[in-house]
Amino acid sequence: MAQLNKLSTSNLPAAVLDRRQAVPALIEHPEDFLMVGGLAGAAQELTAMTNDGPAVFGLGGAMGAAPMMGLGLALAQPGRRVLVATGDGELLMNLSALATIALMAPKNLAVICVDNGHYGETGNQDSHTGMGVRLDTVATGCGFPVVFTINTEDDLPEGRRLLREGGLCFILLRVKEGPALKVKRSLSPAVVRTRFRMALLGTE
Repeated sequence: MAQLNKLSTSNLPAAVLDRRQAVPALIEHPEDFLMVGGLAGAAQELTAMTNDGPAVFGLGGAMGAAPMMGLGLALAQPGRRVLVATGDGELLMNLSALATIALMAPKNLAVICVDNGHYGETGNQDSHTGMGVRLDTVATGCGFPVVFTINTEDDLPEGRRLLREGGLCFILLRVKEGPALKVKRSLSPAVVRTRFRMALLGTE
């Protein structure tokens, strides 16, 4: 088997944030958004913030789908602020989504990538970002007008501002290795779809 080359990460500070605190601290007011949560950790954290509320479409098993679902939602609901929270492993599964989103350029969409450098759901193997791939650089190259990287707590206020006011933006939230929040959530596609639609239409 070929040996993978580990890219230089010497220009990156070590990740210090705990995702269990950093994700809610960044989003702060989940009621301001329609939210799509990528499978596993991201969906768990959005679920915990909203007590498994209807305004979160949390994925389970559809790896790579969250950014494109968020794009479709943002285009269909231009008057609402849409937030996608996904992980580095999931985003790496569908990098072309970043290019498509940047070209479509919906001003009401924000994408958060919670980057811990690992595939947490499959054995905690190093992901590509754990070996030096920079998803913020990829987003810039795809044409995102606003790209911001959060390394420490001092970066969180600007991240919060961009979520609310930054138009189309990509935020890379670098977190240290460690578990995501574990909460009970509905994994029934029919239930999640129906209640999300009701929240969207204001008929809950």
